[in-house]
Amino acid sequence: MVFDLLVYNIGQLILPKNRLKPLKGKEMSELHVEENAAFAVKDGKIAWMGTSAKGESVQAMEKIDAHQRVVSPGLVDPHTHLVFGGSREKELTLKQKGVPYLEILANGGGILSTVAATRETTERELVEKASFHLERMVAHGVTTIEAKSGYGLDQETELKQLRAIKKLAEKYPVSIVSTFLGPHAIPSTHKDKPDSFLADMIRLLDVIKKDQLAEFVDIFCETGVFTIEQSREFLTKGKEKGFGLKIHADEIDSLGGAELAAGLGAVSADHLVAVSEEGMKSLGKKDTVAVLLPGTTFYLGKENYAPARDMINEGVAVALATDFNPGSCVTENLQLIMALAALKLKMTAEEIWNAVTINAAYSIGRGNEAGTLEVGKWADFVVWDIPTYHYLPYHFGVNHAKSVYCKGNLLWSRPELKLS
Repeated sequence: MVFDLLVYNIGQLILPKNRLKPLKGKEMSELHVEENAAFAVKDGKIAWMGTSAKGESVQAMEKIDAHQRVVSPGLVDPHTHLVFGGSREKELTLKQKGVPYLEILANGGGILSTVAATRETTERELVEKASFHLERMVAHGVTTIEAKSGYGLDQETELKQLRAIKKLAEKYPVSIVSTFLGPHAIPSTHKDKPDSFLADMIRLLDVIKKDQLAEFVDIFCETGVFTIEQSREFLTKGKEKGFGLKIHADEIDSLGGAELAAGLGAVSADHLVAVSEEGMKSLGKKDTVAVLLPGTTFYLGKENYAPARDMINEGVAVALATDFNPGSCVTENLQLIMALAALKLKMTAEEIWNAVTINAAYSIGRGNEAGTLEVGKWADFVVWDIPTYHYLPYHFGVNHAKSVYCKGNLLWSRPELKLS
């Protein structure tokens, strides 16, 4: 057989194990790495894997010498707020001066500022703006991404955001998973009647399902936003209509969001900075993935990070994500999140790589397609300009990607500098 592509002379080929479910607890420290490896691609999928020496006899239309670099599966970013209007850089100065968020919100800033901007932005403009951010994510090694709505807080704008996400999925070869986060906050029009607003969001579910605008539903379960009871009602309605479940849980206060997620069979519970011991135990008994967002904690200047080590010790499956959004984590760089996971969450290099590949894929229902390199799966991979897989979390703040491939096709390659 003549393959379409052969990648050979790989110094370290990162091969996360796929046990048909997310890796939990001690399994997260197990990372299979092949040295001096090679693989071949046919029709966009991995068709052969072996040693670099055996790869010398493989016939292929195109051959790539990795020059002993590290190669990994394409990264998976399972929690982003990709589509929104405007930006909020002016708020940074206010935050530096110690102006409380509630005061910023009362003056028209905060999430309400983004909601207003998103309502005023056309669908075409939303697609163009999100394309800019998405291409940055790809340049940093991401080939599968989750994107949420949630900056409309009304039926018209939420649907506009979801249509924009669908157009992005049609525009780009990367895998984009859409999530409806209508109950992201309580709009000022429903300040004293959150149940009425939640009912409006529930009424949208039939339209979203009919037009195939989202796979998952999500809700912000937190003090001052939506209660456990309201969250259970919304997620239960979503589950009845065939949506997968995700939840913003236990970020500030331990309300029992993790327990709710586990009990309802959600694919993920996200944030979890204030998760309780009982919440961790509940997650450890299920395959619900804890998606941790250390970039948000860092950006907000908080001291306490999600207790990743305790979660892993309780047998929880952990994933990492950027939480890219205009207010609390303004970065498209998942590599930076990997460094923060090492420095602030005390996760090992092996745990981190599993958290941004196989576990992240399972947290958005893509464990059978993304997150690993296996014969028969899509050839989404990254060639990294690093000597070993330990190096990436160690050297932070720069882009280590040399080239990024999706379904065997080159999506991005680092331009060569010419200084003379």
